[in-house]
This record gives sequence, structure tokens and C-alpha cells, in this order.
Amino acid sequence: MTVLLFTLGLLATLFAGWRLMRRVRFFLHVFQLETYKLDRFSRWCAGHVTDAVVRLSHVAGVVILLAAAAGFAFFSAVGVAAGAFLMWTFAFISSKRYRSTREKKPLAFTARMTRLAVPSALVAVIPVALGAWLGATTGDWSGTFWYLLGLFVADLGAPLWVAAGAGMMTPVERTIQEGYKRQARSTLEQRSDLHVVGITGSYGKTSTKFILAELLRQKFNVLATPSSYNTPMGICIVVNNKLRPEHQVLVLEYGIRYPGDISELTDIARPDTSVVTTIGIAHLETMGSQDAIAREKGTLVEHTVPGGPAVLNLDDPRVEAMRERADGPIWGISLEDHPDAKITASGITYDTKGTRFTVQDDTGTEAEFQTKLLGRHNVVNILLAVAVGRSMGLRLRAMAHAIRRVEPVEHRLQLRQEGAITVIDDAFNSNPVGARNAVEILGRMNEGRRVIVTPGMVELGERQWGENKQLGIHIANNDLDLAVLVGPDQTEPIREGLRESGYPENQTKVFSSLFDAQAFLQTYLRDGDIVLYENDLPDQLEE
Repeated sequence: MTVLLFTLGLLATLFAGWRLMRRVRFFLHVFQLETYKLDRFSRWCAGHVTDAVVRLSHVAGVVILLAAAAGFAFFSAVGVAAGAFLMWTFAFISSKRYRSTREKKPLAFTARMTRLAVPSALVAVIPVALGAWLGATTGDWSGTFWYLLGLFVADLGAPLWVAAGAGMMTPVERTIQEGYKRQARSTLEQRSDLHVVGITGSYGKTSTKFILAELLRQKFNVLATPSSYNTPMGICIVVNNKLRPEHQVLVLEYGIRYPGDISELTDIARPDTSVVTTIGIAHLETMGSQDAIAREKGTLVEHTVPGGPAVLNLDDPRVEAMRERADGPIWGISLEDHPDAKITASGITYDTKGTRFTVQDDTGTEAEFQTKLLGRHNVVNILLAVAVGRSMGLRLRAMAHAIRRVEPVEHRLQLRQEGAITVIDDAFNSNPVGARNAVEILGRMNEGRRVIVTPGMVELGERQWGENKQLGIHIANNDLDLAVLVGPDQTEPIREGLRESGYPENQTKVFSSLFDAQAFLQTYLRDGDIVLYENDLPDQLEE
């Protein structure tokens, strides 16, 4: 019997330990995504209590502990301990909610994350060790209660252990970060020859950055931050580790999640030229309103060096209003014939090779642009980059030639061929403007049947249902041939929009997973068809 008990205890410990490790890792990842800020991490946990912090297994754990406590008072300690270990194993066998998936921003074990992970892990094992010690002092198998209680507290307290580890490391991290910031500021202060271009906006920052870097390379040696390095430490890493004396232009992306973020970023790197793409509802949950987002984004225009140009999307009223906050010349762009725009586009067409349109610059010169990038919003991004290029002396025709070389950002309206099927991969997009643009692009392609695959949009707060319903209406209004929806519950508002717009029910298919949806498409698609993968669908697409 003793061997059986040890075996059951070991089994319960292994599953509980694995689950604890997964939970701690999960909350470490959340902490990283919340930019290592304790207040932001706390708000995230408070908003996900029943989703991530407390699970059904914890309720089961309380029941098992209470049953064990009562059992030890009336029955054989050996039998109760065996039953408790067995039930514990089943209660905590699953760590599915906390398993690693291919997130948009996977957990990166940077030096800082390693410094945080070590104390968090050490704190996490304290309840287990304490429970084991208390259990050993009982001298019999009734000590199982204390051991399981230790496992329970360790598992339930995972976010607390991460917060405790962060608290212990705060003085260390503050010292390290201030050192990085001082180094970056000092480096940039010594580079009076360097032209810094700062880009912000709710959508299009990363795409505009890469487009601009390619155009400016026609004349300058350019360094652009990789991917979404738009945080204080991201900018410091690039400035401190990648900036070289030969670089003439530094293109930076300025991201926000909370008020004051832009000021923190411009305190490190003040732009000589500022660019604002558009104001949307990304980060609405943390910023509160679009007007608040606009105020924060507009801070970049205010913090541009005196006399420095501001490149603004005048088709967005909130961005247009930022002209009042600029000290230097305004380089406005427009697709809608705004009278004050210096750079405009017309004649936009799409096909399975990309986008064509005509650009007119501030001198009245026109040039035909052809790009692999898809979408009206990408035309906006290109015009913003062209405006910066013109403000720095580049010729329009040279930029038209360079734009042909720009490749789409992976999973963002990425056009590719899979045999005789055309795929528009917009799987990483998750905002209403981009989703509607993607649907319009698909609707304007006439080569084959047009299919959209989407789970809808997430992280939009109170606007999520309404925005997804509008997406359904937009799908219907663009006469797509088939809507493949992933997730019965979360796509209900899309179906509501489709129904209200008279979209035929036999042209809507609902699946529980992308895997099931793709299995269906393998039998449905034929040569010449076009498939749009829209919003938060990266997992199987990367396989």
C-alpha cells in the first residue's frame, strides 16, 4: 500500500508541478505583454479573474481539500490519502489554458525576463515546500492535506508570484533601464547629423516604417527598428546596439497603451520628422476613448523638433486636427481630394498581383505606382512614406520604382499562391478598419470565387459585438461567395450582420477551429478561387 501511495503522490505532484510551471510561465508572458508594468498587469488579472486567474480546477481543489480534511477525521488516513492524490491528479491534469501557442508576440526570454523568472519560480515553490514540511510533521498520511494545500496555494497564486518577483526586481530593473535610456539619449545627442523619423498611429505604423525605410534607401543609409520595437526598451536596444556612424536616418515606431507613453518615448528619441497614420480603436480598453488616443498620439507632433515637418493623414479628422499642434510645415496626404493635401492618390485598382494607383506630389508631378501590397490603407501608408521622402528631397519617380520591391509584412494582407489558389493572408490583423479594407479588396477581385475565413475581432471592449456585426454586414455588401466563420460563439454577431443583410445562409459555414475550416476548404476550393484569412488566425497558417 505504501508503494501505491508513493506512486499516486508522485503522479499528483508531477501533474500539479507541470501545471504550476505552465501557469507561472503564462503570467510571466502576460507581464511581458503588459510592458513589465505592475499596475497594468494587475488590471489585466482583475479583468481575467474567471478566465485565467481562477479556474474550475481550483474549485475542485477546494472540494478535495475539504473532503480530505473531513475524511481524515473519520476514516483510514491511508485510504483518504490515496483517494485525495488520485482526485488531485484528475483535477489538475489539464494545463491547456496555459500551454504555449504561436502568439502574435510569443514570450521572449530576454535577459530581463530571465531576471524576473528566477525569483518568481523561487517564490512559487515556497508554498509547496511549506506544505511538505507541515505534512511531514504530522508523522502519518494525514499530512497529505497540508502537502496538497501547499500545491493548491502555489497554483492559485501564480500571478502573485510573478508580481512578487517583479517587486523584488523593481530596483534592479529601474537602475538598468535608466542606464539604457541615458546611453540612448547620449548617443542620439552626439548624432546631430542623424535624421530621426518617428511614426505613430493606431494602425499602419509597422507597414509605414518598412515602406519608408525602403524608399529612403534610394538616397540615405537607413536604420529602421525591427518588427514592433515600439517601447522604451525596444528603442533603446536599437539605438544602443544597432545604430552605426554610417547611418543617416533612423526610423522609429512609437507605440502606446496608456497616457504618457509617447512622452516617455520622445524623451529618449525626439523625432526630426513626425508621422501619424490614423486614429482607431486599438487600445480602447486602456485609453478610454478615441479622443484620448488622438490626444496621446498627437503628442508626437508636439514633441517634434522645432520647425520639423509633420506628415499627417488628412482623411482622418482626428489626425487632421493635429495640424494645430505642429510647429513646422505640414505634409498632408489624402485619398479623398483634401484641398490641403500635398500628396494624393487616384485610380486605385486591385488584382491577384497587388495594387496599382497614380500618385501626385507637391509639385504636380504624377507617377504610376505598382506594389505587392494590398488595400486602401496600404495606399495611405505608401503616401505617408512618399510625403516623408519628398520632405527629404527624394524624387517621386524614384520612389515609384522603389515601391515595387516592398514585400508585405507577414500575415498582413500578404498575397501568395498556393497552387492554383490565391491566398490573401491577413491573419494578424484584428482591427475594424483593416478588416473592412480586406473585405473590400476581396470583393473587387473577379478571377474566381471569393472566400473569407475569420473568427472576427477581439479585444475591442464594449464595441466588439457591434464591430463584428458590421463586419458581417460588410461581407454581405461586398457579395463574397462564402463566409467561413471560426468559433460558433464569438462569430454570432457576424452571423447576425449577415442575416440582417440578406446574405444566403447556405453561403455561411461555421466551424469550431481553423483546422476544421481548412479541412472543409480542401474539398470546396477549385482552381482560380481566392481565400482571405482575416483576423487572429496565425496558428495553422504557419505550419
